[in-house]
Amino acid sequence: MHSTTLRFLFIVVITQALSLMSFAQDYPNKPIKIIAPFPVGTGPDANTREIAIELSKVLGQPTVVENHPGAAGMIGTEFATKAPSDGYTLLVGATSTFSIVPHAYDKVNYDVNKDFEPISIFGLLNTALIANVNLLSKNARELIASLKQKPESVDSATSGIGSYSHISGEWFASNAGIKMKFIPYNTSSPYGDLVAGQVQLMFDALPVAIGNVKAGKLKILALTGKNRHPNFPEVPTFTESGLTDYVPTAWTGLFAPAGTPKPIIEKLAIAMQKATSQNQALIDKWQSYGGELKAMSPQEFSQFLKIDSQLWGQAIAKANIKLSK
Repeated sequence: MHSTTLRFLFIVVITQALSLMSFAQDYPNKPIKIIAPFPVGTGPDANTREIAIELSKVLGQPTVVENHPGAAGMIGTEFATKAPSDGYTLLVGATSTFSIVPHAYDKVNYDVNKDFEPISIFGLLNTALIANVNLLSKNARELIASLKQKPESVDSATSGIGSYSHISGEWFASNAGIKMKFIPYNTSSPYGDLVAGQVQLMFDALPVAIGNVKAGKLKILALTGKNRHPNFPEVPTFTESGLTDYVPTAWTGLFAPAGTPKPIIEKLAIAMQKATSQNQALIDKWQSYGGELKAMSPQEFSQFLKIDSQLWGQAIAKANIKLSK
């Protein structure tokens, strides 16, 4: 290659690198929008709004949450793939949209490995079997025994077909050898009906339920974890209930559309480290309902996603779950 051409290519590369560095230094200079593919009032939505407030403090720009619920989170997630790759439209991903949907559905209009850049996880939560307080079963073991005698005799609410609350319930039923009836709430929160007793169960993390649990309107039949959670010492683990292979993890994390410049991804990842560690009251709040507010580097988060996806893929295959949009 001619030396003049080489010098030209070198100048182009250096110019582009300097341009990206300048863009990242100026970023952000306007509000950031976070797409939340969950219904307003659900646990992941509440968690998204909490982290958005903290992220705004770090970045010095408003961070606005925009809900696009439906189809087990696929509507909002697909919507985010069409956003500009400039760091001003981000996505909150979760177990349902990144680890469950690609294995459970025959057609998904986004590719979690190609359409998004992982930035950081921001929360891990124990999965709880939450029940209306009037349900006769006091724990998961009693519920399993009851459903073996009377299959599908109670209704379990979900955030939609293929959602985390649905597939974690299917995983539970598969491991327990029982049949359950699931009632989807695609674009609204089911907790009002759960408290009222119109549905009796829900598999979910505890952020939305914890207030009603403390008020005695809901109860917890079981929690994930190797040992009983120190904040819920009276609640048995699923392992104690005989389900040693039932280990669903509820997580939420921040993503950017594919092609977002790496300097911006790195700046956001650093911001997430601060956002998850600066508010001790919020950290304590997450711990109070069995959660952990934490961040990861983009590389650590990518590895976490691979392992989590494999785990759910195996569970979905074992339960023979095959869904269509």
